[in-house]
Amino acid sequence: MSRSKLLFITGVSSGFGRALAEEALQAGHRVVGTLRNAQAREKFEALAPGRSFGRVLDVTDFEAITPLAAAVEQEIGAVDVLVNNAGYGHEGIMEESPLSEARHQFDVNVFGAVAVIKAFLPYFRQRRAGQVLNITSMGGFITLPGISYYCGSKFALQGISETLSKELKPFNISVTAIQPGSFRTDWAGRSMVRSPRTISDYDASFGPVRETRAKRSGHQPGDPQKAAQAILQLINSPAPPASLLLGSDAVKFVREKLQQMNTDIDAWEALSQSTDG
Repeated sequence: MSRSKLLFITGVSSGFGRALAEEALQAGHRVVGTLRNAQAREKFEALAPGRSFGRVLDVTDFEAITPLAAAVEQEIGAVDVLVNNAGYGHEGIMEESPLSEARHQFDVNVFGAVAVIKAFLPYFRQRRAGQVLNITSMGGFITLPGISYYCGSKFALQGISETLSKELKPFNISVTAIQPGSFRTDWAGRSMVRSPRTISDYDASFGPVRETRAKRSGHQPGDPQKAAQAILQLINSPAPPASLLLGSDAVKFVREKLQQMNTDIDAWEALSQSTDG
């Protein structure tokens, strides 16, 4: 087994965060996980006493993040791997969805992740070592109707991750955006925020999409425990990629979009190049 590492994972109550924490602990690593309340913290710390450390944090409480990172580094130890997992899905036709819901989606999925990264980077840079894993989504590259705010937030985190990987490479800090497809988590179930339907023009196109998405919750092809095992392989890699797709559907849909993009580039290449001066 490779040496034991200390992982800091946001959002370990359920889904990918919980699965990754459990697999990491089973593999002999130590895990600091963030949760939303003291009761969840106690349950998490009981998973592996002395190796599982819970910390109560809302990632939108930006002022609390830097002091928490400092306390973790001082009281528990040097973090080797930072995993930004905390997030949720918003579903709703954009015209029907309030701007306030877009802001909250970005506060959690983007700005919360950025704040956590910025809190730990000084320690990683000083040590010239560290790994950042950002859980984005295949929805950070492909799009589906009814999740524009979610896809927008994941596109943003994807772009930040890829840029950051280039900025931090000189310091031996790797950054990987992990892009899962459809997995059996609570993403499309109780964790999803759904805007009410208000405009009948969208009934025919979006009604079946919402119904199908809700019915598929819990029956998606992806296994979160297998995703966690794949991520553990990633943290043992000497050269992790800037992006990693998880799930056969993610591979399929991303390849299809790349093919369509190539087709569009070829079809419009003359017009694209006509703008050079």
